[in-house]
Amino acid sequence: MDVFDNIWIVTEVIRPLLDIGILSFLIYQVYKILVQTRAVQLISGAFIVGIFYLAAFILKLDTILWIMNRLATVLVIIIAIVFQPELRSIFIRVGRGGWFRISHNAKPFHVDTVINAVEILSNRKRGALLVFPRRVGIKNIIESGTKINAEISSSLILTIFGHDTPLHDGAIIIQGGKILSAGCFLPLSEQVDIRRSFGTRHRAALGIAEDTDSVTLVVSEETGALSLSYDANLFYDLGTKELKKRLTRLLNFQDEEDDEMEDIDSET
Repeated sequence: MDVFDNIWIVTEVIRPLLDIGILSFLIYQVYKILVQTRAVQLISGAFIVGIFYLAAFILKLDTILWIMNRLATVLVIIIAIVFQPELRSIFIRVGRGGWFRISHNAKPFHVDTVINAVEILSNRKRGALLVFPRRVGIKNIIESGTKINAEISSSLILTIFGHDTPLHDGAIIIQGGKILSAGCFLPLSEQVDIRRSFGTRHRAALGIAEDTDSVTLVVSEETGALSLSYDANLFYDLGTKELKKRLTRLLNFQDEEDDEMEDIDSET
């Protein structure tokens, strides 16, 4: 057996392992994306339709098969319309990449300043929106407000939201330890199953979470509840301890996999 035969044997052994490894990696990444969005509903619906089609095929229900084959194209269009926010969120996540990132070297963000301010706002029942951009840029949203570019402080946050100033109805954008802009306009969520009790602030927080990977902190004007919005989900009425824990992980770009299983059961 010569060298070429050995190389051929090794290649034949490695190739299936490489094939399985790449496929497993892709399936895992798709799973992470689905868990972080509401696309699980889409998969569940497709699975039920697939089971129904398989049963009709096995039982030779020709009429039902004929109808389903004719409606296949229409169903694809209906799914694309109904689940448009979820599909858009998936493609945004795929487009921003980061699958091969091993670690993050971002400068730690200290959340105590923010927590102190929103606790006071919560007790006063003063509504507030604080947006923390991450990897996806939101330049258009930053430019929709008034540029501040000031060092972040509890007193400045309270000045903006604690009184009926021209900027208190919009959102402030916080990045790199600075308040970049205030009075910013956010896109409203297109989800149809949002709680009717949620006002414009919560819908705006969910809207930017659908379009970007930003983390948004919401203070409810009606109840004083503190909520976080990210990964196309809204986690309502979090305690101060849980709020600080999540903000620290999310804004320091640490692994969010531990959050994923916790968030599945959270109230949306």
